[in-house]
Amino acid sequence: MSGTALDISLTVNGERIAERVDARTTLVDFLRESLALTGSHVGCEHGVCGACIVRVNGEIVRGCLMLAAQCDGAKVETIEGLSDAGEITDLQTAFEQRNALQCGFCTPGMVLTAQDLLQRNGAPTREEIREHISGNYCRCTGYQAIVDAVESVAQTRAGAKK
Repeated sequence: MSGTALDISLTVNGERIAERVDARTTLVDFLRESLALTGSHVGCEHGVCGACIVRVNGEIVRGCLMLAAQCDGAKVETIEGLSDAGEITDLQTAFEQRNALQCGFCTPGMVLTAQDLLQRNGAPTREEIREHISGNYCRCTGYQAIVDAVESVAQTRAGAKK
């Protein structure tokens, strides 16, 4: 480690973690390198592409723009944790069925962003879906299948609530 090392304590996917980190370590690098949680990807490293999205204290954040030290005392949830908990199973299935993933690089961030939208607005329009995922780059699918997948989950979840 170069620079100042800090002791942090946080909860990651329901597990209490205490680690010593370099003050400059980003959250996504900490998750990938220290905890072997590689579902969140490092893309642009400027907060533009959305590949590094994770949830911190219930809010989606760009893991490349947040320092691990900023998460001291926080609750962090990754794609692995949400998948293991079953929270996003329907989204994952819809992405597969609608061919809304190809190389898969953007998929974890896209799924977390879609889940965030569906938690906030259970019945978004196609335009609202497009707007909410607009900060996530996908170079393979052209977005149509992604919007279809999110819309189908929204409709299914809305039907289940009736």
